[in-house]
Amino acid sequence: MFSQTRQELEAQRILLKEEINRVNKLLFTAQKNEKNALEDLKDLNQKIEVREKLIATIDKEAKAITREINSNQKEIDKLSKELEVLKKDYAEMIFKSYKSKSRQSRIMFLLSSTSFTQAYKRTQYMNQYAAFRKKQGEEIGVQTQKISELNKVLRDQKKSKDTLILSEKEQKAQIELDKKSKEGLVTQIKRKEQQYRNEIKIKQREEAVLSAKIDKIIKDAIAKSNANKGTTKNTGFALTPEAKALAASFEKNKGSLPWPVDNGLVVRRYGTQAHPTLRGITITSTGLHIATNPNANAKSVFNGTVLAIQVLSGGKKAVLVQHGNYITTYNNLENLYVETGDKVVTGQVLGKIFTNKVTGKTILIFALHKETQRQNPSSWILKR
Repeated sequence: MFSQTRQELEAQRILLKEEINRVNKLLFTAQKNEKNALEDLKDLNQKIEVREKLIATIDKEAKAITREINSNQKEIDKLSKELEVLKKDYAEMIFKSYKSKSRQSRIMFLLSSTSFTQAYKRTQYMNQYAAFRKKQGEEIGVQTQKISELNKVLRDQKKSKDTLILSEKEQKAQIELDKKSKEGLVTQIKRKEQQYRNEIKIKQREEAVLSAKIDKIIKDAIAKSNANKGTTKNTGFALTPEAKALAASFEKNKGSLPWPVDNGLVVRRYGTQAHPTLRGITITSTGLHIATNPNANAKSVFNGTVLAIQVLSGGKKAVLVQHGNYITTYNNLENLYVETGDKVVTGQVLGKIFTNKVTGKTILIFALHKETQRQNPSSWILKR
């Protein structure tokens, strides 16, 4: 906790607020034809989770400011004590100088010297004394300025802390409202729990069938590339020098690939995971499920070639783009702007993402393979 600076916490708080805005915009403003308590609860849980992270971050940031305030207050107290000593010494110096001038002038002090050397030393002494007094006066000015600046910083810090505390109270009040809504949804789900469980199983089977089809397309493409090279070795793509260079470039960009949508929110992670709302159910996701705006387009995350187009149930489509020995898949499209064999570049529009008229959501399923091995897309795209 303490390894994070206040600047890092502030940046994290801003990102979480942006994520809450995306959650509200992409999950809660969609025009739904039917109410689905299970979907609504999943969305609400995601909003609550992000808001809880925001509250925790605000709390850490407020504590960091408190530590800064305490540190600055100690520094002000220390400087104030030093300033008092400086002022006291300076006052005594001025008083002694005044008394000295009242008894004899500087000229008489010099003329009373018994030798030239003594007169010279007395001149040096008087100059040094005057310079020291001037320096003391300047130090008082500098110290006073430091305290003034620290006091201003302190006021700003206290103001920032008060603002954060108010924001935290607002977030906590909102989360209580969300939790009350959650209780109502849980009650509704319990009445139709078996129906929801059956629907989840059907969707999981459909995703498994699609995944198997994509795996076959990749395996066939690997076999074809090897056949063209006159070999039966099918452990991986037989790549041309150009394709090897593309794959190497793709690998170098791991963690910094652009998102396949302009504005997106991950609503389901990659891999095997517990169902977000129903206990005892495990779901497997072959890619990232990314919610985006209605009428949004899917975009290629890197230069490549359209390997294949898969037509799914209901007329929905999936586009596979090959980047050397890497394959990215863009699933749940309704209109396509590319064809098999097309060369594409980073950011090129591939197709329009399907919007579910029942849920009102626009979801892109983004998957990534190296040869036939599935990869976690979250490790490859930019962190948000």
